[in-house]
Amino acid sequence: MSALPSRFLYLCLHFLVLYFQLQESQQTTADFRFYIENHTRNPDDLSRKQVRIYQLYSRTTGKHVQILGKKVNANGDDGGKYALLVVETETFGSHIRIKGKESEHYICMNEKGKIVGRPDGRKQECVFVEEFLENNYTALVSAKYKGWYLGFNRKGRPKKGSRTTQRQQEVHFMKRQPKGRPDPLEEFRFTTVTKRTRRARRLKPNPKRN
Repeated sequence: MSALPSRFLYLCLHFLVLYFQLQESQQTTADFRFYIENHTRNPDDLSRKQVRIYQLYSRTTGKHVQILGKKVNANGDDGGKYALLVVETETFGSHIRIKGKESEHYICMNEKGKIVGRPDGRKQECVFVEEFLENNYTALVSAKYKGWYLGFNRKGRPKKGSRTTQRQQEVHFMKRQPKGRPDPLEEFRFTTVTKRTRRARRLKPNPKRN
């Protein structure tokens, strides 16, 4: 008879432990769900768009892509104001939107494959996907019309997207910094020594000396 109370007590303790484990699991799930909803509703800096400014050098024309309002061509000079492009890209991905810094128009591709400039770049027609090629060039394919690339002929005129392929030189571009503007990575590679820095070094006490 003495074994029954002990067994009953053991079962009670066992169910009590299971109860607390279940409560803890529900609380963890609720906290995780709140974390996901909160970060989805209010994205932090890591999920925001990145903005870069550079030029797109055309392999065909030897010049740069420029946005002249509604018209887009690849006859821009190095450092030209219409050749400066503001490229908006997602942090986790290669989807980009290209806007002219001067004209404030986006490069878009309509349903006929024609390249046009538009003041509103929020539509899917204005989104391109970067494809990095083996020859250090970059190709830009439409995110909406699969297999249609941004390209220009030898005269710098836009090609229809339906007549382009990745292997064509007309769709090959290279990212370049504007003329007279140093590469951002080069600015941190060397430290400029001036008379002021030399003077500061001479006046700086040496802790090794007594």
